[in-house]
Amino acid sequence: MLNRLLSGDLPRSRILAVLLAGLVLALALAPFIFPGVKALNIAAKVLIFVVLVASFDLLLGYTGIVSFAHTMFFGIGAYGVAIASTRLGADWLGLFTGVGAALLVSLVLSLAVGLFSLRVRAIFFAMITLAVASAFQTLASQLSQITGGEDGLSFKVPELLRPGTEFLESPFLGVDVDGRLLTYYLLFAVAVLAVLALLRIVNSPFGRVLQAIRENEFRAEAIGYRVVVYRTTSSILSALFATLAGAMLAVWLRYNGPDTSLSFEIMLDVLLIVVIGGMGTVYGAVIGSVLFVVAQGYLQDLLRLASEAASGLPWLANLLSPDRWLLWLGLLFVLSVYYFPTGVVGRLRTRNTRTLP
Repeated sequence: MLNRLLSGDLPRSRILAVLLAGLVLALALAPFIFPGVKALNIAAKVLIFVVLVASFDLLLGYTGIVSFAHTMFFGIGAYGVAIASTRLGADWLGLFTGVGAALLVSLVLSLAVGLFSLRVRAIFFAMITLAVASAFQTLASQLSQITGGEDGLSFKVPELLRPGTEFLESPFLGVDVDGRLLTYYLLFAVAVLAVLALLRIVNSPFGRVLQAIRENEFRAEAIGYRVVVYRTTSSILSALFATLAGAMLAVWLRYNGPDTSLSFEIMLDVLLIVVIGGMGTVYGAVIGSVLFVVAQGYLQDLLRLASEAASGLPWLANLLSPDRWLLWLGLLFVLSVYYFPTGVVGRLRTRNTRTLP
């Protein structure tokens, strides 16, 4: 049953299997075992990034396409929900209309980018996608009557998803059972279904062809596969899942703006997470997202405690200052790449292969 659910793509490492099971369980029970608004926000951000990173890995890790336009589709999903909820009202019709419209726009744009740009090679395609993403971010900032400009759009979600909606009079296990909790589990369900769907895609005959194109595009074309068609289809699927992640972000924040979903920093974060987790592995998106988002959220707090503990040594306390958290985050990334060159998932699977008799 588990083998079918994971589309035959088992972890192939006992440590990896335990780690994945622990992370999924922790995310499922996060509202109850990690109390507090900050912890819940970080857990929700992890779920959103799992979908976003896994969708990007379909392009980079499985097809070998380097694209910098991924956050554009992420932003389209977020803006679709924000604009529809603002114009049509804070109900389920507005929400689903926004998601549907965003998916349609992403489908058209990704098809256009694929048909016009995927025939060029490597760095040239990356530069084209970067230009398209930059143009879209500028457009979103300037169309203030529609997108809210630099200020963005704040909106309401359906009543069932609002924090003020209480389902139980008293807390359950110390947690208020309200619309915010329901929203979190809605994100959790969408993330699980998206990961399972991506596992099915990459382990299908279609996914095998994508991996063949990644390894040797000319050989794949020589044996009869229409490389442009497969690469374009991969680009479209990746864009649709990224759009879904953007819609998840907008529903959780009930706000969207250019810096929230279209920032190039998000694209850099996605690249880092793919490398940390392991390219060409959907599981890498899960592990990498947890490690990166949690480190990003709590590194400043840990450095603050360490700096206070080292107050007797001014030079060390200054080095451990919370203001230097980006320095330490970069150092952690360098160390992770050095010790896990194929990502956490790749390293664990390689280790498991070596230990087999």
